[in-house]
Amino acid sequence: MKKIILSCFLALSALTQAQIQTPAASAHATLTQTVGLTEVSVDYSRPNRRGREIVGNLVPYGKIWRTGANATTKFTVDKPVRIADKELAAGTYSVYTVPGEDMWEVVFYTDHSNPLITEFEDSKIALRTMVEPIEMSMNMETFTIVIDDVMADSAVMSFLWDNTIVPVKFSVNTDAEVMANIEQALQGPSAGDYYNAAVYYLNSGKDIQQAKTWMDEAMAKTETPRFWQLRQQSLILAKAGDKKGAIEAAKASLAGAKAAGNADYVKMNTDSLKEWGGM
Repeated sequence: MKKIILSCFLALSALTQAQIQTPAASAHATLTQTVGLTEVSVDYSRPNRRGREIVGNLVPYGKIWRTGANATTKFTVDKPVRIADKELAAGTYSVYTVPGEDMWEVVFYTDHSNPLITEFEDSKIALRTMVEPIEMSMNMETFTIVIDDVMADSAVMSFLWDNTIVPVKFSVNTDAEVMANIEQALQGPSAGDYYNAAVYYLNSGKDIQQAKTWMDEAMAKTETPRFWQLRQQSLILAKAGDKKGAIEAAKASLAGAKAAGNADYVKMNTDSLKEWGGM
């Protein structure tokens, strides 16, 4: 009898623990993007249009929208960012929007415990800004959030659904971070520190003579410079006005790239040598 009871119990337990898995009506998605030296992530759900009129109807004007489905959209940054010239501290926020016919309000809310609210509490508003929506020439079936126009110091987070896109530009403190890193590293720099500082100055349009000085230090400390390092050296020398030195470095980079079978660097160096009169 005990064995029968135990068998029945185990069978019943298996039945109660079994779960039928079905897909969510609005699929969950996560987006992670590095902007400069800042890590940005978005966690949200993606409802479908399904032939419905979205903005002004399913997502009504003048009402708080959780900017997705199922739960509030979460926006996380590991360093402070700036939106509309206002600072948003590092952390996680719920992102709410209030659609309007001409402008959308975008609110970053400190309460990210999934509150489905009808009114904002001022004490929980970390940042709010107004954004002009853009009409797209296509229809986006599934609600989508993208981070685009990714630069060293800024990017644009956009909400896309139906024929509407709402772009929210934000900036990061890359230059200040890199400059602090350079200053700290150059207290006792290695060849790699000099090289990274020089390339950053080149790409950021800063003092090219200082970039040349650092690149000279980097090459002096490097026993066998690689072709990609020589490529950056040639660009710095050319911009600094040393065309002869640039041609010499480009030829060395070209030889290294050919030996490594790197077609991209072969082409880049060949194009530069033609431009500088080295071929």
